Amino acid sequence: MDINEPEISRSVIEMITVANDYCLFTESIEKYTREDVLSYLQKVCPLLYVKGALLPYVNVANPEANERYITEENWEVIYKDTKAVLGKADEFWSIGLHDGLDAKPAKCSIAEFVADVYQDMKDFLLLYQKNTKAARENALFESRHLFQEHWGWRVIDIQRAVNYVLYKNEIDQQEFLI
Repeated sequence: MDINEPEISRSVIEMITVANDYCLFTESIEKYTREDVLSYLQKVCPLLYVKGALLPYVNVANPEANERYITEENWEVIYKDTKAVLGKADEFWSIGLHDGLDAKPAKCSIAEFVADVYQDMKDFLLLYQKNTKAARENALFESRHLFQEHWGWRVIDIQRAVNYVLYKNEIDQQEFLI
């Protein structure tokens, strides 16, 4: 690999691998049990976050080559399928630090955040697969930017919510025993 081409670096290839796995799982989420989905999210969210944090900065020579592919209808299918699998475990309360210090608690949805991350990951993958230098640069630049502003926060919130759902009974019992 040429070190002058960060868009084909090891960290990018690893991001592609994790993003592709996430998208494939999410596209067939209705086939899994709630426990399977929670277990998968518990493991994939930290990977997505680390891989997103390691994305290199790239200068985009041709910004007009940037494209988005996932429509509102595509997003809605992922959202509804995820929400149906999660049931009551879908909702959680959050105070997003990214919303500023004066943020108020807000009811959030794991399914919404899963669909948001899916949209950014799938757009990244589809643009990158065009296999031109301009497309790869734009895919990488946009994914890095969206990690900082959007999907990085989403995977943190998903991780927090999933951790609570998975361990709330143990936490409640431990507090009672103390």
